[in-house]
Amino acid sequence: MEESKQERSTQILKDIIEGINRDAPVKEVRKGLFWTAVVSRHCGLASTMMREFCPDENKDNNTFCSFSERSALELARLSLSEDISEASLGLAAINSLIDPDMSGALEINAGDLLMEQGKEKNISVIGHFPFTDDLRKIAKNLWVIERRQRADDYPEVDTETYLPQSDFIAISSTTLINHTLKAILPLCPHKSVKILLGPTTPMTPVLFNYGIDIISGSRVTDRAVVLKYISEGANFRQLKRSGGIRLITLMKNRL
Repeated sequence: MEESKQERSTQILKDIIEGINRDAPVKEVRKGLFWTAVVSRHCGLASTMMREFCPDENKDNNTFCSFSERSALELARLSLSEDISEASLGLAAINSLIDPDMSGALEINAGDLLMEQGKEKNISVIGHFPFTDDLRKIAKNLWVIERRQRADDYPEVDTETYLPQSDFIAISSTTLINHTLKAILPLCPHKSVKILLGPTTPMTPVLFNYGIDIISGSRVTDRAVVLKYISEGANFRQLKRSGGIRLITLMKNRL
């Protein structure tokens, strides 16, 4: 039977979930304005993404099941949902279960890496990041591709034009939440350096099997502080300044 579009778009997530060999109870779920956290073995983060339309508040809610009544692996399977609010929760659950290989981890910001390696190169960035203004000063060409465009951004349809011309391609890990990553990767030249970045990024080598060269994410080092900040609507810069987050980067091959 031919694989459906939904199955193709979520295959990366299925492989990531398949690689998780140990489940754990969910201790806590915290959904803030910008970030969602699931606490199981670790405190996993993902961008908070919501449905475009709110659910009907008058709908019968007798079947509601508290997230803490499920295991983390059960929540992780929500990452496959077409509902992005469920998918963001699922990514946080995945990140709460993953043990990255810290022996090969670098404490480096992906933006700094791009600034160092991307001079006079063609760079595509999918999603908005704080470092894009600085990149524009050193890149030969910088193409920022975004659904919700700001000044100088390009629409999603332009991925087919600019990605094949790029030497470096930085991709927001929210593409795992909206299930667009699988469609983006075939547009990237084989010789380009492909970086998946953001706190939503699962720090697993499974992503290297799909052509990603660098994965850059974070680990929560002070759970209580981070959960408090998330509840108070902190953005990621504020979470970093709290001291409760550690940035980590894994490379398939050293640049």
